[in-house]
Amino acid sequence: MKYISTRGTAPVLDFSDALLAGLARDGGLYVPESWPRMDAAAIRALAGLPYAEAAFRIIRPFVGDAIREDVLHDIITGTYAGFDHAATAPLKQLAPNLWLMELFHGPTLAFKDYAMQLLGNLFNHVLSTSGRRVTIVGATSGDTGSAAIEACKGRDAIEVFILYPHNRVSEVQRRQMTTVAAANVHAFAVEGTFDDCQAIVKGLFNDIPFRDEITMSGVNSINWARILGQVVYYFVAGAALGAPDRSTTFAVPTGNFGNVYAGYVASQMGLPVERLVLATNVNDILFRMLEKGLMQRGDVTPSLSPSMDIQVASNFERYLFDLLGRDGSRVAQQMAGFSDTGELQLADALWHKAQGVFAPFRLDDAGTINEIRDTLAATGEVLDPHSAIGVAAARAHLGEGSSPVVSLATAHPAKFPDAVKQATGRVPELPPHMADLYSREENFDIIANDPSAVKDAIRARLAQGGRA
Repeated sequence: MKYISTRGTAPVLDFSDALLAGLARDGGLYVPESWPRMDAAAIRALAGLPYAEAAFRIIRPFVGDAIREDVLHDIITGTYAGFDHAATAPLKQLAPNLWLMELFHGPTLAFKDYAMQLLGNLFNHVLSTSGRRVTIVGATSGDTGSAAIEACKGRDAIEVFILYPHNRVSEVQRRQMTTVAAANVHAFAVEGTFDDCQAIVKGLFNDIPFRDEITMSGVNSINWARILGQVVYYFVAGAALGAPDRSTTFAVPTGNFGNVYAGYVASQMGLPVERLVLATNVNDILFRMLEKGLMQRGDVTPSLSPSMDIQVASNFERYLFDLLGRDGSRVAQQMAGFSDTGELQLADALWHKAQGVFAPFRLDDAGTINEIRDTLAATGEVLDPHSAIGVAAARAHLGEGSSPVVSLATAHPAKFPDAVKQATGRVPELPPHMADLYSREENFDIIANDPSAVKDAIRARLAQGGRA
């Protein structure tokens, strides 16, 4: 399996090199040269398998001969061994034809663990067998950072720098990043938004001399392995609910487009997906794009669902690549225009094609509070604010077809106690392994919203550790 850049001019890489590269050197994102397909029998056979075994069957074609099959199997089995539910990603029925898939049973209580734990183990294998080291620099709107830190903490061949927007994540999210006592972990609170953090990280990747100086790699969903790890649970849910003999609709809380794009990848591999409901909060650039065919950047509005407070959805470029017939030069032109003007206009034919795949849904904070309250009253389930937006989106699409609708529960409610208390009057408890989170000592730096300041801070920390 080979990987190509969405912008067409970066070197073609195998899985291991694409893993370590993160962002392509031409500024694009790596995608497989072609989509592997699973036939009906292979999809049907996923039903009832342990999650790790299903993951191995889905992931194996993307890795090719870069990692031996037995080694890959061990890596994947080890990845999910520590998750705290026997089903790893359990399905719960909320109403007729409405299902909730819990994706918060990993170590940091968010869906990012399902891919990030895999990514950390893949990094560790590739680096240990090659004798290389990397410096990971990532941006987070809340959950990616803690998942990345948990996956990479204490690893000798990895230094981790996570940028998050100062005062724009929940206290639990922040403390999960700032209380980890590992010498290779560094949390930077950037005085800006998540989009600012993401722009800085992309800028550092595109600063080739600096990138090479620190041997930089990435853990954001710009890294293909992150998307790959998320494809698995779409197949697991679909097979459990009757695929390939019955299609499934998925409602996905969406910020950076990575999670919902993984559902698109599953459909390209052969999973029958009726619709992907793209559920946003008031930061609704993707909703507006599907409504009008125009992606238009705006200001970020703080909300009760901070992990979705994003106006630049970087993974949309991967879908745009397919939408434009895998023409890297056209993608590069479109993305350059978006960078310059803040607008990307889809031709009518392409816009309508996107509408056939994705259905838009938007919910404000008041609606989010109401959904948390109503779901608790109807089912006894407590939702975090992101998952509540997904469930509301799922309910809105229940009557559109006969297929079951699966809403992805992307975080444990205890990660967002203020919103849950506002809706229900109760504060959700952290699980035992995090019970002392509020008493742990924090360690982080507040950094100016400036690429030079971030570069200087990274160099200084690497010098302290003898890496520079």
